[in-house]
Amino acid sequence: MPVLQFRLPAFAFAIATVITAPALAETKDPWPDLARDVFDHRPLADGTGIISIEMPARAEDAALVPVTLRAQLPAGDARAIKSVTLIIDENPAPVAATFTIGGSATTAAIATRVRVNAYTNVHAVAELSDGALYMVETYVKASGGCSAPAAKNAEEARKGMGEMRFRQFASADVAPMSRLREAQIMIRHPNNSGLQMDQVTRAYAPAHFVQTVKVWQGDELVLAMEGGISLSEDPNIRFSYVPNGAKTFRVEARDTEELVFKGEWPVEASAM
Repeated sequence: MPVLQFRLPAFAFAIATVITAPALAETKDPWPDLARDVFDHRPLADGTGIISIEMPARAEDAALVPVTLRAQLPAGDARAIKSVTLIIDENPAPVAATFTIGGSATTAAIATRVRVNAYTNVHAVAELSDGALYMVETYVKASGGCSAPAAKNAEEARKGMGEMRFRQFASADVAPMSRLREAQIMIRHPNNSGLQMDQVTRAYAPAHFVQTVKVWQGDELVLAMEGGISLSEDPNIRFSYVPNGAKTFRVEARDTEELVFKGEWPVEASAM
């Protein structure tokens, strides 16, 4: 009996060590390594007052988490906003998207929907025309977004794949005294992450997602996006732009199977 009493605590300690050691390892903050690798050791300044990121603190649906990025330069700053990168630290592929800003806009507002796979910090990094990088972060409670089953079955998703809708918003919907306007591109696409299991076959659907989107106003590039598996099914992007007098918008999207989807729409008078 004394031997048994001695061995139980030792056994319990061994089990506790096995359980807690991986847990402690998992608490390592991935951001320092991500920042180094994604931005090649370049310094990241505090972006407060230049860029903001808006996401719900607790997501209702981890596969459809709304996110809005806003970048605005201080008055008198002659630089331009070159790009905004969205990073979801704990996702399997953390870089959700990089948005390149075209045209002459000094304010960039971009909204989309993303998958969040675990409780995580989310970072937004703005790059300005002089190469300076500015970063902000927020925290989101969500889990399982990257492996959540698709809303449509594979056959249904492929039937309408590549269909596009383009919305333009009247000036009253944004800042009335600003030249900025807003538009939204919506693309039907399964955007499979490669982590989703078919509930019938129990096989994983191969990764297949929209990789690039480009929007032109006439011949001028308004916005370009390079995305990954973190963008939600049926991706949509709402963005700000400055009217340049062009008569049409053109959109081209390309996915990871090299399928190309194109659309063209007239500029509405209310959005000029």
